[in-house]
Amino acid sequence: MDYGEGPMVRDVRTGKYRRTRLFVFTLAYSRKSVRLLVWKSSAQVWAELHERAFRQLGGAVRWVVLDNLREGVIKPDVYDPTVNPLYRDVLAHYGVVALPCRVRDPDRKGKVEAGVAHAQKTPLRGLRFESLEAAQAYLDRWEERWADTRIHGTTKRQVSVMFAEEKPALRELPVEPFRYYRFGVRSVNLDGCVEVEAAYYGAPPGWIGHQLPVQWDEQRVRLLNPTTKKLLREHLRTRRGSHRILEADRPTRTPATTLALLHRAHTAGPSIGGLCAHIHRTDGELGVRRILGVLALARKHGPAAVDDAARAALELGSPNYRFVRLYLERRPPLPLTLRQVDPLIRQLTLYRDLIDQRTGDPT
Repeated sequence: MDYGEGPMVRDVRTGKYRRTRLFVFTLAYSRKSVRLLVWKSSAQVWAELHERAFRQLGGAVRWVVLDNLREGVIKPDVYDPTVNPLYRDVLAHYGVVALPCRVRDPDRKGKVEAGVAHAQKTPLRGLRFESLEAAQAYLDRWEERWADTRIHGTTKRQVSVMFAEEKPALRELPVEPFRYYRFGVRSVNLDGCVEVEAAYYGAPPGWIGHQLPVQWDEQRVRLLNPTTKKLLREHLRTRRGSHRILEADRPTRTPATTLALLHRAHTAGPSIGGLCAHIHRTDGELGVRRILGVLALARKHGPAAVDDAARAALELGSPNYRFVRLYLERRPPLPLTLRQVDPLIRQLTLYRDLIDQRTGDPT
């Protein structure tokens, strides 16, 4: 399979014509092709196009040959390529193996290269369409009425007849389509959680400071072992700002990193230390982020101002990070005063007497 330039299609958002991308999937034996048009590509779009091709063919193939484009291959290597994890899992769902070409050697998939050029020069040349649906319908009609009924120049046989021979060899499609997910790498923070779309999910003990591969969809978040790729933890999605931690993963004693953080808070000011200790007693390791927030306020506004705000928070019964932040944001600005801040700065009267002496003013 391969990408090529598709026809110009009017974009409904801008009203202007825009170049599309042409995806071509060609069977090696019969030269039967599936040609699909999309606006743009991504890892998920690339995988979805394969699924659409399998459904149109009525079965899945055993292996696919592709270029080293980023949607399919993260790290090219003729012997051990690193395949995009989403693409790899989609192919595994259909029992397909990916065989990337050598770098800068596209002739290894010459059958599909010819298929791309065939569509560009024959049905799509010089045409423009008012919608992507209209362009796809036109391409499908051409595929059915002309491309499938032609006598192929290499095989000297009709494409549809050869595809009828090839179709029984295709794999049966699975009952359910693949459930797509997004993926990334996340660091395990001091509270033992990784962040996914502003929500926090607990990792097993011992992973603080490490980076873990993470997969997520609309329902679940999965944390994987970076070496074996095995599942470490799976959590249900939660709302922004919330945490999901298994009870078995909650620490039985305070980690050394958290103790060092509380010591920093006590060093910054007595009220800051008391406030952070209260946050830790109340929220446990989930309060580490709030403690870090209080210390960040101390760096921004100064320890003295934050210590006063922390004292007010404790006295008013609102010992939390949010109260301290709002208190500092809404406090009136301090009046400007002239005061001696360095022993080298002398009294103003001495400067006045010196000026009078130099100017000769008797007063």
